[in-house]
Amino acid sequence: MDLPFLTRDLPPVPGAIKQQPEDFCVEEIPLYEPCGAGTHVYFRIEKRNVTTIKIVRDIARALNVKARDIGYAGLKDARAVTRQMLSVEHVDPERIETLALPSVRVLDVSQHGNKLRLGHLRGNRFAIKLRESPGEMLDRVREVLSIVSRRGVPNYFGPQRFGTRGDTWRIGRAMIRQDWRECIDVMLGGPGEGGGADVRQARELYEDGRYAEAAEAWPWSFRDEKRACRALARTDSHRRAFFAVDKTLKRLYVSAYQGWLFNQVTAARIDALDRVMAGDLAWLHGKGAVFRVENAEAEQARCDAHEISPSGPLFGYRMTEPDGEPGRVEQQVLAAQGVGPEAFRAAGAHKVKGGRRPLRFVPTECSAECGRDKSGEFIELRFVLPSGCYATALLREICKTDFA
Repeated sequence: MDLPFLTRDLPPVPGAIKQQPEDFCVEEIPLYEPCGAGTHVYFRIEKRNVTTIKIVRDIARALNVKARDIGYAGLKDARAVTRQMLSVEHVDPERIETLALPSVRVLDVSQHGNKLRLGHLRGNRFAIKLRESPGEMLDRVREVLSIVSRRGVPNYFGPQRFGTRGDTWRIGRAMIRQDWRECIDVMLGGPGEGGGADVRQARELYEDGRYAEAAEAWPWSFRDEKRACRALARTDSHRRAFFAVDKTLKRLYVSAYQGWLFNQVTAARIDALDRVMAGDLAWLHGKGAVFRVENAEAEQARCDAHEISPSGPLFGYRMTEPDGEPGRVEQQVLAAQGVGPEAFRAAGAHKVKGGRRPLRFVPTECSAECGRDKSGEFIELRFVLPSGCYATALLREICKTDFA
């Protein structure tokens, strides 16, 4: 992503992750435990090498309920072994206990009074095996962990946020600018930028203006690309073609652009992630709220204690803006894009209100040890992260490379 590292003065540690699912283990730390009574069945599962969404669909099918009736607190990595809580209402707990599905097992079952929802999560506990890392790198790994445990990890949005080609933010930017041709060009063009042979063929047909043929060439899973090509063939209007795209996907495009802008602000403040400035909107980690810093010197002790952190922008037309130097940095990043906050009010941008996000997160319970198993040597990392934070952002600081 070409973003600066907080620990850039330390050399990279070579390493590879997720060579097998057991190399990446994640366990949810729930916001609360089920009380043992109520109409909602809470059940903890362990899944292996499969997405949360697929497991939810499989369980819904097995229980003869709708997928939206299954509650979960967060999405978990696919290529991993993960433990998380799910919920479903008005189902006999014994049916849950006897579920027999591939790649998943039910660990325990209880009951509660409400549905489990996204965000009902305190954090996640990780155990990650870093392979192809010589044992002599252990001290360097521990040094990085020591620094980020004290100063925090840059809270960058990772490559996952920006699609397989890393370009979804460009579509979001074009939406904010209401440049529908660029939206469609980025979405459907660029045949030399990755993808399988069938995808490259579809992109080449689009570039040649053969829109109806491109619609047929896109693989069946690229439904929105097919719809956009058909609309373009029918109307020759890039605006109408883009408005044929699913609304949820378009929201993700704008969200990707917000994430890209947030990353630019974080990069601009990389050397002071653990310092609050006058005018900052400081993030209260215990409450998920912000307040305006009037006296930076008086608030710095709370920042050192990890109670608060400087926050960055998820730009939108109703986002609260900081003052002073923090405000100048954010305004400069947005002005360089040729847009202002009001641009996020446009219908094409789905009237994005915006918000704030901490510029850093602080891992806890960090450790690193050498180990060996049947697949060879590794350095095992263990740490706990707050909900919504990427383990790959911490690994990035160690290995000085981006992990998807």
